[in-house]
Amino acid sequence: MPTRVPQERRRRRPTRSGVLLSEDLIVETALRLIGEHGPEALSVRRLGAALGCDPSALYRYFHDTDDLVLAIADRIIGDAMAGFVPGDDWVAALREMALRVRAGYIAHPRAAAMASHRVTRRANEIQAVETGIGLLLSAGFEPARAVRLYLAFIDTVLSHAATDAAFHALPRQQREADQRAWQDVYQGLDPESYPALTATRGELPGMADSSFEESVDLLLDALAARAPRKPRDTGGTRARATTPDL
Repeated sequence: MPTRVPQERRRRRPTRSGVLLSEDLIVETALRLIGEHGPEALSVRRLGAALGCDPSALYRYFHDTDDLVLAIADRIIGDAMAGFVPGDDWVAALREMALRVRAGYIAHPRAAAMASHRVTRRANEIQAVETGIGLLLSAGFEPARAVRLYLAFIDTVLSHAATDAAFHALPRQQREADQRAWQDVYQGLDPESYPALTATRGELPGMADSSFEESVDLLLDALAARAPRKPRDTGGTRARATTPDL
């Protein structure tokens, strides 16, 4: 585990262009570079050029690029969870957490691939884990069970959100070609060879849509069924939930 850079080494410092260098500014610039050019853009040299500073100055804030990747992952979590206040219905609260995670990944689809499988060990991630496990404890699960079920929940959410983000990171032409395939290819299959696809051909264009919400609801239904304390208003609250604007 890398040691965090001491606070005194992370004071805001001006770059050659007069911009005050800070950890937040470095992370924001890194996210912009990744968004424009992909993960390969994340290098000390390119960051230094974008910030107008000597690349070595970045080491006052991050030990290496992996340390910066962890900060980027934590920023995505923080942006996604900003303003989130769980309500009385623990199922609805977990659902909103899931929707926020997906929205955060879609906002930074190229960075999401770098972030989804990392443990940031930073404040935003720690608070999110605290909130998620706390919700399962409030549902009456024993501590060991709450931890394991939260792991199942968040692994499912992160994996599915990362898949959706990866699709959004594709060039527009590739995304459109994949979406058209459900109409252009799957509609003309031989009925004798593919009877199930023929019987459902009218519904197959829907395969181009994300199944994120349906997958989350299936998982939440299973959690609610096993919980010692049932949610107050599972169906109605879910129906009103929407993906937050980030």
